[in-house]
Amino acid sequence: MTESASPYAMETNSSGDQLRFRERLNDMYRTSPLPLEHLVCNFGLYTRSSVLVKTLVINEIYELILPVPGIIIEFGTWWGQNLVMFENLRAIYEPFNKTRKIVGFDTFEGYSSFSSKDRPGQVITEGGYAATPDYPAYLRELLAVHEGNNVLGHLRNRHEIVKGDVVQTAPKYFADHPETVVALAYFDLALYEPTKACLKAIRPHLVPGSVILLDEFTWAEAPGEAIAFKELFKGSEYTIRRSRYTAERAIVTIK
Repeated sequence: MTESASPYAMETNSSGDQLRFRERLNDMYRTSPLPLEHLVCNFGLYTRSSVLVKTLVINEIYELILPVPGIIIEFGTWWGQNLVMFENLRAIYEPFNKTRKIVGFDTFEGYSSFSSKDRPGQVITEGGYAATPDYPAYLRELLAVHEGNNVLGHLRNRHEIVKGDVVQTAPKYFADHPETVVALAYFDLALYEPTKACLKAIRPHLVPGSVILLDEFTWAEAPGEAIAFKELFKGSEYTIRRSRYTAERAIVTIK
């Protein structure tokens, strides 16, 4: 995190000893003897298992949507790592699929507008997970650079970053793009009202096989996500299971 980013307590289950080893790993990364071009190609040297599991989950859900047409959407992008991984997995799994657009929604200003169905705490707090003010522009360029490195990199504009409150921006996006089919929607909003607004916005655009990933579905500290999903999808035809890599993420597949 840069010094200008909003400070907050990141979620952790680590013991004191584990946190000390984590800080030592951070120090070794900062002082790595590898040349920069080698460091970029050897990120696994400094990636903790608790971080690597997130990459495995992204790969898991991408494999699920390979037969499904439509776009990939993430609600709650933060620094945008998942969006970059989606871009690179697209280049690996379906390099000639020109229609698999990737769209990220975020305020980039952190959590706000808590409802009575949310539970603010040490992690889910006002302004938590905010990015720096100029970060959306940086993320757009970063995605474009990754795209340019991949197959069909000369075909541009297959990414979109939508900045603002998703309660307004998500319904507007689908009103402006009624033809949209959603193959995958990744939810990492935590709060009830934005989650419900986005679930409501995407529901008419889901097809059999569409996947919804719920990041905080079983996390008691962020009950709003599960409440919103159960309210809106009550009576709907779907299957739900945990990720095979972590119990913390629920994978919904529309029937």
